[in-house]
Amino acid sequence: MVVLVLERVPASLRGELTRWMLEPRTGVFVGTVSAAVRDRLWDKVCQGLRDGGSILIHTAANEQGFVIRTWGETSRVVEEFEGLCLIRVPRREEESETPHSPEESGGFV
Repeated sequence: MVVLVLERVPASLRGELTRWMLEPRTGVFVGTVSAAVRDRLWDKVCQGLRDGGSILIHTAANEQGFVIRTWGETSRVVEEFEGLCLIRVPRREEESETPHSPEESGGFV
């Protein structure tokens, strides 16, 4: 299984991906493709992003059962923590000026 999340990308790129995958929600693509097709689609996404961002999640033989790749500017940040991939929501700039507790600081989701 492959999941692609695209942010701020040209409509033409989204349209091209619908040839291979389903788009259940705007910018979210889901499908089952071979590793070769997945890697070619990822290359096409990375080349066509312009100012957008993308996250690719696909199955893998590891502890979590999947791998996460990112490219460009995304609204989520992937961080490794003790061998696990976690997603962090960055704080907005206006919030970073005011001290918060760790729970309110945009920690891991």
